[in-house]
Amino acid sequence: MIKLLKGLKPFSLSIIIILIFTFLRTLTELFLPTLMSDIVDIGIVKQDIGYIAKTGAFMLLIAALGGLCSILTSMLSAKTGSAFARNLRNKVFEKIENYSLKEFDEKGTASLITRTTNDITQIQNLVVMLLRMFIRAPLMAIGGIIMAINKNPNLSLIIIVVVVILGIVIGLVASKSIPMFKSMQVKVDKLNLVLRERLTGIRVIRAFNKINHEKKRFNDANKDLTNTAIKVNKLMACLTPILMLLFNFTTIFIIWFGSFKINNGAMQVGDLMAFIQYVSQIMFSLIMLTMIFILIPRASASAIRINEVLNVEPEINDPNDPADKTEKRGYIEFKNVSFRYNNAEGEALEDISFQAEPGEVTAIIGGTGSGKSTLVNLISRFYDVSRGSILIDDVDIRKMSQEYLRSKIGLVPQKAVLFSGTITQNIRFGKEDANKEEIVHACEIAQATEFINDMKDGYDSEISQGGTNISGGQKQRLSIARALVRKPEIYIFDDSFSALDFKTDARLRQALKKETLNDTVIIVAQRVTTVMNADRIIVLDEGRIVGMGTHKELLSSSDVYRQIVSSQLSEEELA
Repeated sequence: MIKLLKGLKPFSLSIIIILIFTFLRTLTELFLPTLMSDIVDIGIVKQDIGYIAKTGAFMLLIAALGGLCSILTSMLSAKTGSAFARNLRNKVFEKIENYSLKEFDEKGTASLITRTTNDITQIQNLVVMLLRMFIRAPLMAIGGIIMAINKNPNLSLIIIVVVVILGIVIGLVASKSIPMFKSMQVKVDKLNLVLRERLTGIRVIRAFNKINHEKKRFNDANKDLTNTAIKVNKLMACLTPILMLLFNFTTIFIIWFGSFKINNGAMQVGDLMAFIQYVSQIMFSLIMLTMIFILIPRASASAIRINEVLNVEPEINDPNDPADKTEKRGYIEFKNVSFRYNNAEGEALEDISFQAEPGEVTAIIGGTGSGKSTLVNLISRFYDVSRGSILIDDVDIRKMSQEYLRSKIGLVPQKAVLFSGTITQNIRFGKEDANKEEIVHACEIAQATEFINDMKDGYDSEISQGGTNISGGQKQRLSIARALVRKPEIYIFDDSFSALDFKTDARLRQALKKETLNDTVIIVAQRVTTVMNADRIIVLDEGRIVGMGTHKELLSSSDVYRQIVSSQLSEEELA
């Protein structure tokens, strides 16, 4: 928690101003009971109307000053808390952006979203409360005790007993509530995960009539969170009645003992009234502290989770002296590369070696789970190899900055990902300063021009989140156009033609061939017709290369490739 609160340093001036206004507000509130006491003991007892009017007007002026300080304190506290939360969200987001896919896999997307939103909101609420009340409450308590002792030292012993009892109660409640608050944040993660899966997979859920099943999953997660929230809120709800009970009993004792002192002439009525006011201020300050204690356990749990995100050292980092200048262009070499996913039983890739050069098309084919997508993910350094090395232009990619490495690559992922915005904005994601001619040319190569022109607003047509308002084939073609507009040295097509019909697939590959004459092209595909004309075909099986060569060479030398081909093509097509 303290580590996160260091982020308040840029707001030091605002905090100092808040402290000044808080101090002034506390002084005005502590001064008012004394003025009231003087009105009773001097003005009313002596029936001095002038004194009452004069002191009353002064009380109004003091109250107005206190009210102004209160308004300014609340405004500045809210503004500072919001700005602090904004900076913290930016810091967490930037940290997450630097994560490798390994860290994403470990933390989980749903948990990272919760930590960036809900957890930071908990910290923000605590900061606002701290600024508004944490300084004011001790000042009020200490000032109230001093003023109460000044009025009657003997009667003030009651306050000490009450504070001790209250401290014990708050300690017991906090010790019970902190584990519950930690549990709540974990359950919020689970609820977000279920909700996210349900919303993103709504088509599959409806197609398989699993709506009731998913409702039960959501209701179970929701009920679990609700039950924990009810338990902890019941616990916290006990504090307020306990405080009120203590305050009422304290008031009874003060009036009881104070009446004897007034009867004996040791105390005046006005002083007793002021004493009760100071006790109420002390109790109110303790209530404020209790409210903060209510927030601290949950905020502490949130702080731990946020620090877990910030303390992660990404597995993939840029070298201190990156080799970002190379003479060659588009050369790829795998040298005895092996890779194992975190906590996996076996290796996803084992002893992979091959070369790919500009002007060549290297195709990768294999059964499901053979490691095709894993292999191309290593080229972009989404993961680091476990053994061996990957060289681009004769430089190990671990010696390049990630930005420079990825500037050389145009990736079309296996799952076409589009963002909310226009078609033009989505394609410019590949190159921010791409002009209209470059965008149109990329779309022509990707065979996307026809369906774009048929849309009402053409290139300014809106794409919904995730591209749900266009077909899978259209999404793939826009993803391909996004990579083409970048004009990279290396193109990676990770099963990017699977949603295209054979006619569009053939036209696209023909257009790509002309566009990428001087570039290195790597194609991951399931269709034999997509890869059979490649300069080099790599056949993967269970993470190992079991064949490499041209289509004709592999038909005679690789049993695995021959099985794949025979499962897709007839004898006449093979001939």
